Amino acid sequence: MNRDKIKVLLVDDHEMVRIGLSAVLGTEDDIDLVGEASSGEEGIRLARQYKPDVVLMDLVMEGMDGIETTRRILKELPDCKVIVLTSYIDDAKIYPVIEAGAFSYLLKTSRASEIAQAIRSAVKGQPVLEAQVASKIMNRFRKPAEHLPHEELTEREMEVLRLIAKGKSNQEVADELVIGVKTVKFHVTNILAKLGVEDRTQAAIYAFKHGLADD
Repeated sequence: MNRDKIKVLLVDDHEMVRIGLSAVLGTEDDIDLVGEASSGEEGIRLARQYKPDVVLMDLVMEGMDGIETTRRILKELPDCKVIVLTSYIDDAKIYPVIEAGAFSYLLKTSRASEIAQAIRSAVKGQPVLEAQVASKIMNRFRKPAEHLPHEELTEREMEVLRLIAKGKSNQEVADELVIGVKTVKFHVTNILAKLGVEDRTQAAIYAFKHGLADD
């Protein structure tokens, strides 16, 4: 065996899948399929024996599934890269196996060249995710945009806040905006509540802090 070759272990409980992948990988000069396992338990045993660089892992198998098999293999061989090769893209499969340490995630509809390239990429530390899976992961972990309190203020309330920041009294605000003092007081009450501050001074500080004091 050429030591420069990438050692790959295949774990899949479907014989035809193993036969097909074995034929495909056998044509790659830089890849050596060192073992084939038909169950998770056998996959762990062969991983201990061959210490592969990459494991091609099925997810749904009788007995121990691919998620638990991945977790156990990586516990013993943390430098190994597990590439999930499955027909499933539902959340109940994707997230648990990623959390278990899977490095890449491909579908069994992938072309032979894509699987071979994913193996090469894995040993270089470059994960490969099927497009639909990548989208699901991004959507799950994307943080919602942060909304600041002043974004809840109406246009009129923003005008009042700017004048408060300039030190204007309620009467002065009323005169400048041509509205009643009671209306100003109503706006001020709403502004304090929405900003979560206790008084006009804190409201003014908030306005300066967030650049709202300028016209």
